[in-house]
Amino acid sequence: MKVLMINGSPHKEGNTFLALREMQKIFEKEGVESKIIQIGNKAIRGCVGCRVCAQKGKCVIDDCVNEIALEFEASDGLVIGTPVYYASANGTMISFLDRLFFSTPFDKTMKVGASVAAARRGGLSATFDEMNKYFTISGMPVASGQYWNSIHGREIGEAKEDAEGLQGMRTLARNMVFLMKSIQLGKEQLGLPEKETFIRTNFIR
Repeated sequence: MKVLMINGSPHKEGNTFLALREMQKIFEKEGVESKIIQIGNKAIRGCVGCRVCAQKGKCVIDDCVNEIALEFEASDGLVIGTPVYYASANGTMISFLDRLFFSTPFDKTMKVGASVAAARRGGLSATFDEMNKYFTISGMPVASGQYWNSIHGREIGEAKEDAEGLQGMRTLARNMVFLMKSIQLGKEQLGLPEKETFIRTNFIR
């Protein structure tokens, strides 16, 4: 099994990375392949609404989003981690996720998603809610931990002192592994849920 982990922080080994790395240790113990990719220090522009991806099968802005999309398609799970900026995921992460989810045509149903937020003090639950919406609109089950998936720290490396936050990351990783393995067994024995043709309605008549 494979898990793709996205670090939205501009700091390569900051507090968001520490949270993801704590999860990665559990993945390694459980025999799950994982990879952390840092995108927070990259110049990633937002979606321009051109819809060319509908014809090309990838974003017209040819940057790391298209490269990472291939790894996302090959993964069983996706973990997205971000620092909190004004009670929100940082702008780079939002631009990345908007384009990653909108431009990719492959079926994401039953890939497991998990989101992680890091902050000095507040805005964590709002950011956590914000990021989970990318999963639920795509038919992806959301892995949960023992609390909202968050860790505290302001200075780089300070999250090492958040014992509860680090434990939450380990619990989240174990739950995610269990969920992915359970889904794999379900696919083998039952297949994926039946899909109806999508009914799209507009609210302007």
